[in-house]
Amino acid sequence: MINKTVFSAVLALLAFASNSLLGRWAFSEQAIDAGSFTLIRLLSAIAMLVFILIIKRMQTKSPLPTGGSWSAAFMLFLYAITFSYAYQVLSTGTGALILYAAVQISMITVGFMMGERLHKWEWLGLSLAFGGFVYLVLPEVTSPSLKGVILMAISGSAWGMYTVLGRNSQQAIIDTAYNFIRTLPFLLLLLPLIYMDFHLTQKGLLLAVISGALTSACGYILWYLALPGLTTTTAAASQLLVPPLAAAAGVLMLDEPLSWRLIIASLLILGGILVVILGRSGLRFFNR
Repeated sequence: MINKTVFSAVLALLAFASNSLLGRWAFSEQAIDAGSFTLIRLLSAIAMLVFILIIKRMQTKSPLPTGGSWSAAFMLFLYAITFSYAYQVLSTGTGALILYAAVQISMITVGFMMGERLHKWEWLGLSLAFGGFVYLVLPEVTSPSLKGVILMAISGSAWGMYTVLGRNSQQAIIDTAYNFIRTLPFLLLLLPLIYMDFHLTQKGLLLAVISGALTSACGYILWYLALPGLTTTTAAASQLLVPPLAAAAGVLMLDEPLSWRLIIASLLILGGILVVILGRSGLRFFNR
């Protein structure tokens, strides 16, 4: 039987990859502006999560507890808005490199401060996975704008903190729902930005709604379900799977070419994550 943590994590990472694909699709075709995409994405996620809470309330026939936190909600909003605006001035590869570097650094730093020390095999696995990730995105890396670098670094750090804040979640659906609901006051900050740059097509609206209601709302629930069973290092490393998954989805759905670079990079990332997961116990026999 598949472990619940592994199953939830894999589905969550597939949702994250789908989110990247949807965002890339929307912005590459200029189907929607960054502010509107973020607003519609978060509002759609809130609508879906409220619907899920209503169903859950009807099933339990008793009041549901509240959950989440304002700090997690702010990190969620900060990640979403800076991600959208950063990709307006960064290439896909450059943005991904900065984003996931920031995620790794922030999460490993927090884990270190909380007393989590990396075993040498975990360092090796992280290096291998990150090396494969860099190899994958390197052809698309261009000289980035300072604005884009700052925004994407903030986005990655915010996502890293949102992940860390969810490590102790015991009620993934409720925590995720209330985190999203608490972003509503922050969404007011988007209105002036949307007014200045408003651009919306039917395709852009549809992509933003799918990104919010499905891949964000459901994907983030699954991620919070998985986090209590993952170390900070494993959670950080596993997210390096998102770029090759998104690239593979691009091959299947957007007719992007399948290259040996994607295949080799994916194997390096998978191998590195496997080493991180095996870490201290699975590879202990090498020290005998």
